[in-house]
Amino acid sequence: MAGIYIHIPFCKQACYYCDFHFSTSLKYKDDLLQALVKEIKLQKSYLNNETVETIYFGGGTPSLLEADEISRLINTITEIHTVSSTAEITLEANPDDLDEAKIKALRQTNINRFSIGIQSFFDEDLLWMNRAHRSRHAEASVKRAQDAGFENITADLIYGYPLLTDTKWKQNLDKIFELAIPHVSSYSMTVEPQTALATFINKKTQPPMNEQQSAAQFVVLMDAMADHGFEHYEISNFCLPGHYSKHNSNYWQGVKYLGIGPSAHSYNGQARQWNIANNAKYIQGIEAGKLPAETESLTEENRLNEYIMTSIRTMWGLDMDKLNGIASASANELLVAARRYFDNGWITQKDNTLYLTPTGKLYADNIAAGLFF
Repeated sequence: MAGIYIHIPFCKQACYYCDFHFSTSLKYKDDLLQALVKEIKLQKSYLNNETVETIYFGGGTPSLLEADEISRLINTITEIHTVSSTAEITLEANPDDLDEAKIKALRQTNINRFSIGIQSFFDEDLLWMNRAHRSRHAEASVKRAQDAGFENITADLIYGYPLLTDTKWKQNLDKIFELAIPHVSSYSMTVEPQTALATFINKKTQPPMNEQQSAAQFVVLMDAMADHGFEHYEISNFCLPGHYSKHNSNYWQGVKYLGIGPSAHSYNGQARQWNIANNAKYIQGIEAGKLPAETESLTEENRLNEYIMTSIRTMWGLDMDKLNGIASASANELLVAARRYFDNGWITQKDNTLYLTPTGKLYADNIAAGLFF
């Protein structure tokens, strides 16, 4: 089984916190779409004929594409790869793009899951982030999608930024539960270099993020989700039983995936590959029949650390038998490094698997780094 990710590098406007690769100009859209089709064909052997279980349109803002453009890309994939009849096919979407006509058109495609970038239900927060939509769009887009028969929906929410009081945060979560959204991806606001938000903070026109606020709101998030029957299956992801993101779960479980488009990453178990993050150069390379990408072969140490980083974040935990399968006796060495996390109550062990405790989830990245070989 394998997955395919397609990067659509266009947005209406730049969110102040975003450091993903995108352009606010649609000048090269047609050329880019043509290049995506060509790259799918160019990389036809990358997945070694494994069945494709997931297709994910990310970005950028894939919902800027027309339904027929999305279908063209999906059809190209199905012509080249064996795609499961039950494949999860996700479209990331901004709420303001999902009007009645767009949803009706998308219903005629093979898209069967929406990832809606809500972020907040408060207009002042959305303005502060420089989001293109408003709160009325967020609620309406979810209801329209549900009315049209799209039941598999996930919403993105952000916490830990200056405008978000604890009261507002709880109201955001209550709205998610009220709308009966079965999956939530929620992230702490981070300040990435070379973003507008980083510039504002450096110039002191915005306050820095508050780690204590972020941690407290993460705890509120975990408690609220548990109270409403959601499983905390990965640090930033929660779902009602059976509504896991198959695509992202495959990332965390080491399944192969192919990335199509500028800046897209690929992984085949032995190496990583990433395309150039420049639309014009990407198009030029693909038109010349050359993949504008770099490749890194993974050492045994790389693969050990990769497994530690991805597995410890999930509800399925870090299986030490799998670790030993990568390098014999590596589990013994890891247990020595993990001792301090057992002692302070951040990690627990059941059978041959290590799990983060609720407190440990607050320090997931630090714990993973502390376990690296």
